[in-house]
Amino acid sequence: MSQLSLKTGYIFLVNPSISKVAENIFFIFVINFYKLTDTNYMKTQYLATKKYFFLIIASLMVLFGNTAMTAFRADNPEAVVGVWKTGDGNAIVRIYKSGENYQGKIVWLKEPNDADTGKPKLDKNNGTETSKTRPVLGLLNIWGFKFIEKNLWDEGNIYDPKSGNTYSCTIKMISNNTLEVRGYIGVSLIGRTDVWTRQVVKN
Repeated sequence: MSQLSLKTGYIFLVNPSISKVAENIFFIFVINFYKLTDTNYMKTQYLATKKYFFLIIASLMVLFGNTAMTAFRADNPEAVVGVWKTGDGNAIVRIYKSGENYQGKIVWLKEPNDADTGKPKLDKNNGTETSKTRPVLGLLNIWGFKFIEKNLWDEGNIYDPKSGNTYSCTIKMISNNTLEVRGYIGVSLIGRTDVWTRQVVKN
């Protein structure tokens, strides 16, 4: 096999068609294999298997294409509404629409009582003195979210009762039943992402 043929095979890869790229990858593999074997038998086998190779590629494209289209309706502003368990599994938050924005409150705690007092947990780490006696259960801990574009709610805030701190927050839906909730101070690149799971599964 000449060097010209080998180079031509590589040049074909610039074709933007997916099926053409797949064909070129297969073609380049065969070119390199012929350099080692260069037998009539292998050439015959190439022609015989080529059509099956592309049938497999076409089937996979249809399968993954349909999966991507039906995964979830990320362009639906109401998709975030529901009951979600936090990443550590210690709390469940119900997200709902309030006016034009979305917010959420803590509706379940794995450990609802304070280990020291044996009574329901209070927001004792809050920096505001008058808020230290409010119960954590039922607490509004995320608020102000606006639907920005498909699968993204932004301009919100999240409150962490463990630290008593409030952070800027974005919510990104990565599937029907999974949220990435990112809290940060200042720049969103510097922060922490928690993965929340829907408790009433949507298909």
